[in-house]
Amino acid sequence: MKEKRILTVQDISCVGQCSLTVALPILSACGHETCVLPSALLSTHTAFRHFTSLDLTDEMPRIRAAWEQEGIRFDAIYTGYLGSARQVAQVREIIRTCLSDGAVRIVDPAMADFGRLYPAFDAAFVDEMRSLCRAADILLPNITEACLLAGVPYRETYDRAWIADLTGHLTDAVGARTVVLTGVGYRPDKTGVLIVQDGGTDYYEHPRVGRNCHGTGDVYASAFTGALMGGKNVSDAARLAADFTVSCIRNTVDDPAHWYGVKFEGMLPELYRLLRGERTNS
Repeated sequence: MKEKRILTVQDISCVGQCSLTVALPILSACGHETCVLPSALLSTHTAFRHFTSLDLTDEMPRIRAAWEQEGIRFDAIYTGYLGSARQVAQVREIIRTCLSDGAVRIVDPAMADFGRLYPAFDAAFVDEMRSLCRAADILLPNITEACLLAGVPYRETYDRAWIADLTGHLTDAVGARTVVLTGVGYRPDKTGVLIVQDGGTDYYEHPRVGRNCHGTGDVYASAFTGALMGGKNVSDAARLAADFTVSCIRNTVDDPAHWYGVKFEGMLPELYRLLRGERTNS
């Protein structure tokens, strides 16, 4: 399949293996032309105790105007961590003016995890993110983000009925055509992804590796986007991205000093094999 031109909008964390430093190599390894729009420049991601952050909102309209003058169009847009609530309107304008006909709009509402918003985000940001999600074709939230968007109290323990109720409220709140809900586990040693599409659901369960790693959501969303734009359907892309993310975590667990991200770089050959449908040793 012909390569796609994908625009990804998220921050640059100079240290931390997340956001653009993850998305750019993974999407490129999937064979796509990867274009970037940095939302913010951070010294590290926000799980570090000390970090700086430069909001790049004011540059966004100038960049968009230059793209319009050049006639640049994108086959997909994939958004991740945004630097401020003000950026949502800028991203919506990019969606309106800079996408090709039939372009795919993927939103990872990267703003929370483990029942808490990330630092510097508040309820007003959630409201703005909800408006961006309404413009998406596919949403990639974790359970915390889904709860915030849907207005449902977060729960650490749940059953299938509660997850079904959550996704129903989420669909009603944002009108998403397709939702890929990550981190859904019904057994202690398992987790998985739930795909909600066209009124049906598809659950893919995989092993829960005994360590929480930062940046796995970005690894997952990038691999999903790359696989989808390479011709996989939503369910197959969701499963492939899960397998790749688990492999990256396994590649990291034996290094306790590497708490701030996952060692995905050495696993890119495996991503290539997964995209080709080849068996791996993971």
